[in-house]
Amino acid sequence: MKVEIWSDLICPWCYIGKRRFESALAQFDGKNDVKIVWRSFELDPDADTQLSETLVQLLARKYGVDAAQAAAMNAQVSMLAAQEGLVYRLENARPGNTLDAHRLTHFAHTQGCDAPMMERLMRGYFSESLAIGERDALIKIADEIGMDMHDVRAMFDSDAFVAEVRADERRAAQLNIRGVPYFLIDEKIGISGAQSVATFAGALERAKK
Repeated sequence: MKVEIWSDLICPWCYIGKRRFESALAQFDGKNDVKIVWRSFELDPDADTQLSETLVQLLARKYGVDAAQAAAMNAQVSMLAAQEGLVYRLENARPGNTLDAHRLTHFAHTQGCDAPMMERLMRGYFSESLAIGERDALIKIADEIGMDMHDVRAMFDSDAFVAEVRADERRAAQLNIRGVPYFLIDEKIGISGAQSVATFAGALERAKK
């Protein structure tokens, strides 16, 4: 069974959805036969490498609300994340362009470490104020999970894996995926959003039949 997961590394619902899916997968009796493929999706492909705005300011501008309402949105999603064992410190988040981070996950895939890379990048951004758009910060993360820093730097200095990111995004468009997270099981069962553990578990069981 193949499960493709489209996500963006700065999407709070993507990390929550990731954890809920993992909880469902842990209960699935066919879990050892499930292959997870991470797909790239950029919520704001035109974003600067490092935004000058805080996340609260960004949300307020994006949704046309005031700072207090934007902060309340962060508090609500942080509470839901906590229910999944995740620690969100969104007041310290450093949003930015995620293209290089997605390129890094594709590079990690070639070395068999895309799963730990996705987890580490999301934890870094949501819990540790990782500057998601800064290459030096990303290189340090790659080093943490055992990738060669020189190879990663050389990758960033080239256009390597840009085509792979764009291919993921084109496929998302072809599938009419307009938001993330999005889970596609064996190209026949699609699940949009950070659904409940029970919803994911039911989808896995249906796909097995």
